[in-house]
Amino acid sequence: MIHALKIDFVSDISCPWCAIGLASLEQALDRLQGEVTAELHFQPFELNSQMPAGGQDIGEHLAQKYGSTPEQQAQIRDTIRQRGAEVGFSFNPAGRGRIYNTFDAHRLLHWAGLETPTQQPALKKALLVACHTQGQSMESHEVLLAAVALAGLDVAHARAILASDEFAPEVRQREAFYTSQGIQSVPAIIINDQHLISGGQPVTVFEQALRQIAASQPRE
Repeated sequence: MIHALKIDFVSDISCPWCAIGLASLEQALDRLQGEVTAELHFQPFELNSQMPAGGQDIGEHLAQKYGSTPEQQAQIRDTIRQRGAEVGFSFNPAGRGRIYNTFDAHRLLHWAGLETPTQQPALKKALLVACHTQGQSMESHEVLLAAVALAGLDVAHARAILASDEFAPEVRQREAFYTSQGIQSVPAIIINDQHLISGGQPVTVFEQALRQIAASQPRE
C-alpha cells in the first residue's frame, strides 16, 4: 500500500537554500518510490518584497540585512556550493552580483500551478537555475520567459501575464497566509497541512521525516 502526501514547498527563487532543499526533497521522494506518492505545490514567499527595480548589490544587501562581512559571505557561499554539489545543483562559483525582486516569478509559478500543475516543478527548477547557476536577473521578463519556454509552458500567455497585474492579488494572499501561519524563513516544507520541515535539509533527513509522516497517515 502507498501513502499519499500533499507537500507545500514555501520558498523564494532568490533563496539558495531553497534550491538545495528542493533537490534534497526530490531525491528523498525518489528513494521512497513505492512507499509514498507526493502532490507537490510551490507556494510563494518573498525574502525581499520591497526590493526596488534594478535590484541591489548582493554583498551590500547581505551586509545590510544580516551584518555579514565579505569574509563571512565567502565562507557561506562555499558551504552553499558544497551542499548544492552533494544534491546535484550547481551554484555559480562567482556567486550572484545582484539580488532582485521575485514577485513576477511567483506570479508565473502561481499560473503554472493552476494551468499545468505537472509542469510547475519544471518552471521552478528553470527559475532556480537562471538565478543561482547563471546569475541572471529575476526581474527581467525575458529571463522569466526563457524559463517558461524551458518548462514547456505557453510563452505568449506568460508574456501577457507579465504585461498585466494578473495573479498579483492571489500571490499576495498566499504570501500573507503563510506569514500569518508563522513562516519567517524558507524553505518551509509543509506536509499534509500539518507537519513542517524547515530548511535545506540533507536527503536522509527528508527521507526519514517523510517516512515517519507517511506511516502516521491513512493508507490508500
